[in-house]
Amino acid sequence: MIHELVQKTKNAGPMFDVFNAVRTDSEKLCEPLEVEDYGIQTMPDVSPAKWHIAHTSWFFETFILTPFSKNFKSLDPLYAHLFNSYYEQAGTFHPRPERGLLSRPTVDEVYKYRHHINRCMFELLSDDQHPEHSEILRRTEIGLNHEQQHQELMLTDIKHVLAYNPLKPAYKKLPVPTQTQAAEMYWHAQPAGIYEIGKVGDGFAYDNELPRHRVYLEPFRIASRLITNSEFLEFMDAGGYKNPAHWLSDGWKTVQTQNWSAPLYWENIDNEWHEMTLSGLRRLDMDAPVSHVSLYEAAAYANWRHARLPTEMEWEIIANDLEGQGNFRDQGYLQPVSGGDSSPNNSSLVQFFGDVWEWTQSSYTPYPGYRAVEGALGEYNGKFMSSQMVLRGGSCFTPQNHIRASYRNFFYPGDRWQVSGIRLAETI
Repeated sequence: MIHELVQKTKNAGPMFDVFNAVRTDSEKLCEPLEVEDYGIQTMPDVSPAKWHIAHTSWFFETFILTPFSKNFKSLDPLYAHLFNSYYEQAGTFHPRPERGLLSRPTVDEVYKYRHHINRCMFELLSDDQHPEHSEILRRTEIGLNHEQQHQELMLTDIKHVLAYNPLKPAYKKLPVPTQTQAAEMYWHAQPAGIYEIGKVGDGFAYDNELPRHRVYLEPFRIASRLITNSEFLEFMDAGGYKNPAHWLSDGWKTVQTQNWSAPLYWENIDNEWHEMTLSGLRRLDMDAPVSHVSLYEAAAYANWRHARLPTEMEWEIIANDLEGQGNFRDQGYLQPVSGGDSSPNNSSLVQFFGDVWEWTQSSYTPYPGYRAVEGALGEYNGKFMSSQMVLRGGSCFTPQNHIRASYRNFFYPGDRWQVSGIRLAETI
């Protein structure tokens, strides 16, 4: 469908090509789904795939087509309520925990809506004489980065939906990487000093990555690689989930009330650990990075190791000197893999990008001088700067061209359905 629209559109610039690629990617991610998979919501944090497909179209309708396209007509005005996520200044919205209760519009109707938005956006992007063309391009770039975030969330949510099913069905058959032994972990020392963090140079950045500013850091050490499943299992075998001494107070309460005894998606079958993946249940790869752990679990493990989690400032100044290579969605595994063969020797820093989002001990707060943009788009990041923690680096669900060293992700400390893991640090 998208290909046919592209063929009919003229005067297409670079943004048009990016728009086409990102919108196509979202639909490709849904190709393995059965129609019954599209509407399931297994917990309040999970959104149905059908909602993701519609919401990412709502974004372009609300923030670009409605204010800038003279000929645009909404396919259904009620979609503005159904597919708004949390933008108070954009109107009302359906409660997030109840998105899975909507059998209508159907999957077919949602795709008709999506393709209607595509057609209108193709026409608008092709009009390079539009008096607001530069603003249209700016908002389109935001919308495409927003859609890539939802692509990652869609995979995260699909995994939760399929794991909830006792049949443990697979999203699709995925390649299994050659299992390699994890590289020996060493400590990289960084001297004290004044450093700069925040987005620098050309290219897209969210407002929460700005402004670039100086920070003073005491000397520290950071682990050369991520913590593996085998290493986390040692924590479990040592009674880690039973000893309150390792845990933050809120974390220990969560362990007790939710009966945590292992990372999310781990399952012990005949005394052998397995984990749910998007390819179904697999034996646990002991050398792969541990994933789907909360900040509480990450901090407890670090305490047990007499270490700590890095701050986001420490993480960024190390990552700034590394290439953004890693195990991303582009590699096709959709599962964290061992970093043992990521470098020619054991003295290189590995896995800073891809595999798992890395918890930091930093609260998600504004940088000095931060100001949210005016209007509803200002609600994108700023309004969430409370009670959440920063994660860095991207995961195996993240598109590689979406991540950078300054990227700040954020979740609540008890969240673990995201592909999140652990890197240790120490104060020197």
